[in-house]
Amino acid sequence: MQRFDITTEEIDRLVRVFYEHIRVHEVLGPIFNRAIGTDELAWQHHENKIASFWRNVAGIDRAYQGTPMVTHMQNTEIQPEHFQIWLALFHEVADEVLPPDRAHIMRSYADRIGKGLANGVAIGRRKKGAPPVFV
Repeated sequence: MQRFDITTEEIDRLVRVFYEHIRVHEVLGPIFNRAIGTDELAWQHHENKIASFWRNVAGIDRAYQGTPMVTHMQNTEIQPEHFQIWLALFHEVADEVLPPDRAHIMRSYADRIGKGLANGVAIGRRKKGAPPVFV
């Protein structure tokens, strides 16, 4: 059952425009470009996978196959502070390409997911015996 009113086309556009911004971002661009590469097919595959993730979040379909926390933990370039940058850019693009009500909902989901990933990366990378750090 779909959780909120958003279309597959809106999610696809959000993801496409978001990654257009990511690819040229001064901080995030190099990290993503090293992780995904410069091949357009690799980027299309990544964008399709992330669009599937967001369709799963929205309850449109359950085709997404992935483990976001593991993926982010495995890339040692990704730091907890990168998620705030990612979220700010996601908010900007959501506001740009979606109607206000849908942008608000997508921003809310992104905030929860981004905070969870940032905390997971921070906790997972803390030194042995150090107290947990939450971002």
